[in-house]
Amino acid sequence: MALENCPISELIENDNTYMNRIKHRKDLMNAHPIETYQCNDVCEPAVLELYEWMMGTYLPTRFPTMYQALSAGQVPQDVKLTTGLGPCLHNIPANTYIPLSAPSGTSALYSLGANIDTDILLLLPSSTSSDNIPIYHLQAYVTCFPSGFATQDKLGLPLAGIHKPVPGYKEKLEKSMDRFFAKMECGRAVRRVNWSVTTNDLLYSQGGNHMYEDGSTHSGPETGAVNQGKKGGGGNEKTLDTTAANLDSVIAEQQKDVDVSKCRLRCERQTLHRLPGTKALVFMFKTYQYKLEDVKAEGDGPALAEAIPGLAGGSVPDMAFYKRQVVWGDKIVEYLNSQTIDGT
Repeated sequence: MALENCPISELIENDNTYMNRIKHRKDLMNAHPIETYQCNDVCEPAVLELYEWMMGTYLPTRFPTMYQALSAGQVPQDVKLTTGLGPCLHNIPANTYIPLSAPSGTSALYSLGANIDTDILLLLPSSTSSDNIPIYHLQAYVTCFPSGFATQDKLGLPLAGIHKPVPGYKEKLEKSMDRFFAKMECGRAVRRVNWSVTTNDLLYSQGGNHMYEDGSTHSGPETGAVNQGKKGGGGNEKTLDTTAANLDSVIAEQQKDVDVSKCRLRCERQTLHRLPGTKALVFMFKTYQYKLEDVKAEGDGPALAEAIPGLAGGSVPDMAFYKRQVVWGDKIVEYLNSQTIDGT
């Protein structure tokens, strides 16, 4: 799992893209509410616990120049008259005032998504394995930047169901993940980083970034209106059936569509911790995107070029197919090893 311990103070990171990303997150949540945030009834106490801790304690303590806790007497009079707010959190960059409690789980998730540039999944033990290990299920989420999957399709599923399309998960990770989640202690946080290359620059992508050997989408309708300025086409149009007789020719056709200048190195900084009250597990991930020309200009082109073929050479060779490396790999490696910077 490539995990390392993480200080609680580093659960969230902010940078100079904050305002643009927060605006994009709000646009996405307003346009696609079902796709970006939902809460099952069983998880409402956990969502509210996370919300109250984030708004009342974590954010103003960790980022005091961005988030300021205000007593009722410190709330500006015009804001108080308009909103009726008492004690609240002032998001200073956005100049918004956030109540310290939320009326529902879904409203809490919306507010979290609109003020923190991090996606959040909440999991609860909702079933038990044959050897009596608690199995964690996804029960609430706010995910504005999914990378080729539909979070709404995963709501209520156990870890194994969430990761069903991932090659090697059942054979190599399922049991260890279940045990790790069950034993995760309160007060401890862990983190990891993953990476892939996408053939577009969409932060919100419910399809197209993965291939599945059964040819199914494993995603809901592609709703790319906010990203693309138009309605999406429906499903994951880049999936392939590995048993198809014309598989090689289909891959070759997709390879022709790869435009290096539009490709991005996409990374996720992921953290996991447990809430002390409800004992829910909170999985958070922040998405970063980098132009390949920037990766190359900073001198990291050779390292990425070496890592890309490694997807097929690791312990799960099918990962190269799952991450569409069979489509974009050769062209990206050629570019990274070339002398030119411009990817056009």
